Amino acid sequence: MRAAVLTRRSWIEILEQKIPPTDGDEVRVRIKAGGICGSDIHYFRHYKMGDFPVREPFILGHEAAGVVETVGENVKDLQNGDLVVVNPSHPCKNCSYCFSGRELLCADMRFLGSSRKFPHIQGMFSQSFTTKRSQCFKLPSNLSPHHAAFAEPLAVAMHAVQNVGALIGADVLISGAGPIGCLILMVARLGGASTVTITDIKKEPLRVAENIGATRALDISQSVDKIALRGDPRGSFDVAFEASGNDDAVMQAIKNLKPGGTFVQVGTFKNTNISIPSDVVMTKELTLKSSFRFDKEFSWAAEYLAAERIDVAPLLSHVFPMDEANKAFQLAQDRTEAMKIHLAF
Repeated sequence: MRAAVLTRRSWIEILEQKIPPTDGDEVRVRIKAGGICGSDIHYFRHYKMGDFPVREPFILGHEAAGVVETVGENVKDLQNGDLVVVNPSHPCKNCSYCFSGRELLCADMRFLGSSRKFPHIQGMFSQSFTTKRSQCFKLPSNLSPHHAAFAEPLAVAMHAVQNVGALIGADVLISGAGPIGCLILMVARLGGASTVTITDIKKEPLRVAENIGATRALDISQSVDKIALRGDPRGSFDVAFEASGNDDAVMQAIKNLKPGGTFVQVGTFKNTNISIPSDVVMTKELTLKSSFRFDKEFSWAAEYLAAERIDVAPLLSHVFPMDEANKAFQLAQDRTEAMKIHLAF
């Protein structure tokens, strides 16, 4: 099989890889669609993610769907040709966090397409991928693999909203109109939010956000004065999701939260340490939360996509063949042209 392998900074080569055998409880999936995530772009552009550099040839990709190609002898509920989406999270099932039901915080998590461990955990940007049956979620055959591959980022958005609780009647602020910000918008609207304001510094993604249901889609490249929903100088939002990874966006979110509001950090920062106005947080009794990846929400995302409760089609801006991976990654960095880019294998 062939795979898209990151061999040096800003360069992907299409290389032949061995196909591993399919053991009793495993499934080999013929990958049809793979989404380029912000972390994939970090690896491509900086050859690292946070404090974890790339140290060997590395297959990216943790958003993928395809059709079953081969099943192990113990797999009875899937057959060749079934459409599946693959959960990239592999908790150890053996640490205190896993035992307590918080597998997301696993002390020995193996996440596909990650350089946090060495040897690296290879990703799914390949023609074929072998995994445990438990990682595969079957979807209706009439669903596009490119829509199915949204299960992972949709799960990220669902986990962020789940961390807040009920949003019925809430006024919500989202910083960043990229794929995750727009998916949070969709989930918040589905969860009963009264209004959803989304901000960005680029007009193009804001147009997408407006088309999928934003109450207000604000270009704040020139001024942040119009963020306030009402004239209250202490803030007017119940909940703020920061999905841009921008220091200034954090400051504006905290400023515009009403007393007693909740802030949720979802985006990844280029610099790992930022400053926050702790006195404002204290005097307004704000709740600060973070949201990292997902847990049980992956199965929810698969179910929502299968039932067509969320339409992700407006977020898919481009599809490139695997052979044009470098072109796809270059375009993915241009937010004026691209929302979510997929590779086809």
